Amino acid sequence: MVVGEMPEGVDMLVVGGGPGGYTAALASARLGRKVVLVDADGSAGLGGVCVNVGCIPSKALIELATSVHDRAEWATRGLPQPGTQIDMVAFQAWKSAIVSKLNGGVRNLLKTAGVEIHTGYFRFSRPDQGVVERSDGPPRHLQFESCILATGSRPVQLAILPRDGTRILDSTDVLALTALPRSAAVIGGGYIGVELGTALAKLGVEVSIIEAEPSLLPGIGSQAGDLVAKRLRALDASVLTSTTVTGDDGHRLTLETNTGTEHLDVEIVVVAVGRLPNTDDVGLDTVGITTGARGLLSVGPDRLVTKRIAAIGDITDGPALAHKASAEAHVAAEALSGHRAEFNPLTIAAVVFSDPEVATTGLTIDDAIAAGYTADTAAFPVAASGRAQTLADDLGATHWTFDKESGVVLGAQIIGPHATELISEASIAVEMGANLEDIASTIHPHPTMSETLSEAALVGLGRPIHVSRRR
Repeated sequence: MVVGEMPEGVDMLVVGGGPGGYTAALASARLGRKVVLVDADGSAGLGGVCVNVGCIPSKALIELATSVHDRAEWATRGLPQPGTQIDMVAFQAWKSAIVSKLNGGVRNLLKTAGVEIHTGYFRFSRPDQGVVERSDGPPRHLQFESCILATGSRPVQLAILPRDGTRILDSTDVLALTALPRSAAVIGGGYIGVELGTALAKLGVEVSIIEAEPSLLPGIGSQAGDLVAKRLRALDASVLTSTTVTGDDGHRLTLETNTGTEHLDVEIVVVAVGRLPNTDDVGLDTVGITTGARGLLSVGPDRLVTKRIAAIGDITDGPALAHKASAEAHVAAEALSGHRAEFNPLTIAAVVFSDPEVATTGLTIDDAIAAGYTADTAAFPVAASGRAQTLADDLGATHWTFDKESGVVLGAQIIGPHATELISEASIAVEMGANLEDIASTIHPHPTMSETLSEAALVGLGRPIHVSRRR
């Protein structure tokens, strides 16, 4: 050790201030640990991608877009159509205020818990030490008793479409727009591409969504993807599936489709083809940790990578979701503090703020059959819901996957209004081993979209009320 490298002792070190990281810091502090949290952006980065440039800003944009679109739709239902133009500068100010409020809330929670926040980039230097590189001072050397890695992920970039922040954008760039483009090509029909593409279309942008797979939302299922594509086309968006980008001359894209080569003139291009785990620049080789083919860390049920180090969130296997990272954070803090803890959920719900909204949890029918169940599905169409009619939004259905022998629910897929809010009831049912009779006999308030859950259960039981036959 050279002069100037005398390390500071740290009881619990948390690397990353996103949903997983700050939750891990708070959970560790409540277990009596003295916690230091390191984030590249310091206090300004608290909440991570989700709060600052991801989940929260995107939902704010979606709400603006939905309000603009719905106002026009309601012109024939009693609400005069306004002529006011969209003010994206005002939107950015509102969005920034939301982000600032949430970021400040996390900062206050950490301060109250006694968590010390350091700004800088962290890299391991020894099995129990690391260096925080700072732009405002010399490196800080930390020797830790325990460490939780929660470094998150970043957008995948395409070599053929290198990001320039002006014409070739990533999701973060789109959410910072102060003026709307005339046209936009969204590369990627997963949840990020679909959410952004739908919002832009509702704001009047000429949108083309380009997806290499045969349907949108390929990881969720073709029915959901097909319904979302139907609504996108109703918004005058172009949905190009089984299509890849093979070239770009700065003004138009070259596309390869099932029928040959096509060209698309477009003002901006949004690359939304996935995310990469941030594991390539934290010195993992120094501590003897290797990553898998996708850059993910292999962890046990306790989230431990070594006896001293745990990993959570997007850098571990499983869905890259903020709520997964937060749940893992509690397990990692417990395990590193000497308590028995395992991350072993039966289900992790996934939601897409598309139009219609899509939410899934547990097993699909194909998953259930592959797992050896004698499984079936039951569905209740949104069109049969009175509440959906008052919302003027009747596209979609609520589906249960269940075991035919016992009636135990194995999973659910909800497509339609407020699906993202309804899915948690289905997740609880799966986790508790509820059966269709439990769901059907639970009295749901009327008129609500939640009724579709009990109505779908009645369909599965062969006792449908508001549909005349099994669907």
